[in-house]
This record gives sequence, structure tokens and C-alpha cells, in this order.
Amino acid sequence: MTHQIMVVEDDPNIRDIVTAYLKKEGYDVKTAESAEKAMELTQSQSPDMWILDIMLPGIDGYEFCKQIRQTSDVPIIIISAKDEELDKILGLELGSDDYLTKPFSPRELVARVKRHLKRWDVQHRSEVDHVNEETLKAGRLTIYPKERRIFWENQEVETSTKEFELLSILTQNVNRAFSREELLTRIWGFDYFGSDRAVDDLIKRLRKKLENLPIETVWGYGYRLRSEEDDK
Repeated sequence: MTHQIMVVEDDPNIRDIVTAYLKKEGYDVKTAESAEKAMELTQSQSPDMWILDIMLPGIDGYEFCKQIRQTSDVPIIIISAKDEELDKILGLELGSDDYLTKPFSPRELVARVKRHLKRWDVQHRSEVDHVNEETLKAGRLTIYPKERRIFWENQEVETSTKEFELLSILTQNVNRAFSREELLTRIWGFDYFGSDRAVDDLIKRLRKKLENLPIETVWGYGYRLRSEEDDK
């Protein structure tokens, strides 16, 4: 399968060089000079990876990364002239998988692209390991792993891949407390480099989508899905 990569970069020279190197490796590459243009080009088909510049006209790379993460969990690599540690941390906390500082070696970028896409492929081939093939139920929550559908109070709820995985893990282990570090490893993988606030963000999004979902915060540790039987 040929992976499609969307490169969003307003500098035409960098855009052309990155495109040439990626196409040489056999990738299907689409390009855009702004986030707005990229959204137009991906309405009918979402890419398998995003490469985003930060300093874009209009919507900047940070905000666009955040928007992508609301609906997709494909790998995102940020490329930026900003080399401050806080900028890198912000990019990772907003959902990017990697951060590369300009000027960079195109070969290094290609190597990182290969690594992230390989991990992505392995992770999604083995998603079955995260959930049972049987229907998962916990109180008012029902999950159909094969169909990848979630129902809360008999209403279907749309979730991203990582939201689905997190909720499936918690539902399989009702009342068990998971540390943030364990959830990071099980959902993002062992080589994830970023803050455990990524887990907090997933939980926040799930609480918003599934109102009154009994996910409890275990202060200083992590989270657990409480059995609704305990409330009776």
C-alpha cells in the first residue's frame, strides 16, 4: 500500500525539496501552502501522515495540528524554524508525533517519516490486541470492537482512533486504575516522546462527548472507569 503524505509548507523551496525526497521513496505526496488549502484538498480523502510548518499564513501549524487531532490520529511531524524547548513541547502536547527544526536534512525527515508510518501500520494491524472481539459493555456504555462503534445511553458517539482505544481499555478493566504512563505506552507506543498530558486531553474529549461517563481521576496517578453498579 502506498501511503499518502500531505506537506503543508508556505516556503516553495522547502516544499519542493521535501516532496522530491518523499516521492523518491515511493510516497504519494500532496502539498499545500496553507492550512486552509490543505483542508480543501483533503475533504474527500484524508492523508496517512501530515508534515506541518508552524509559521503558516492564516491558521498556523499549532492550531491546525490541534484541529487535525480532533478527528484523526495519523502521524503528524512538525517542521519549524523555532528551536525553543517550549515550542517543541507545545507541538507535542497539541498532538504532533515529532518535531524537526529548520534547517534539517531531508534524509533525516524521510527516516522519521518511515519510522512513524511503520509504527502506525504495526499499531493498527495489532489493534485487535487492545480489545476483545466480543461486545464490551459497562453500564450505559456499549462498544462493538469489530465495527469500531461506541454507544452511550443507546446513542452512537463518534470517536477518534485513540479515543476508541482508550475507552476500550478502560471498559475491559472496569474499576482498575491505570497510570498515565501505562495508557501512553498502550495507546501511543513505547517510543512516544511527549507529555502525559496527551492522556488528559483524551479524557477531557471523552467526558465532553459522553456526558456523565463515570471516568474517575485518580489524583497523582491516572484514571479508571468506575462501575455504575457501585452507584446502586
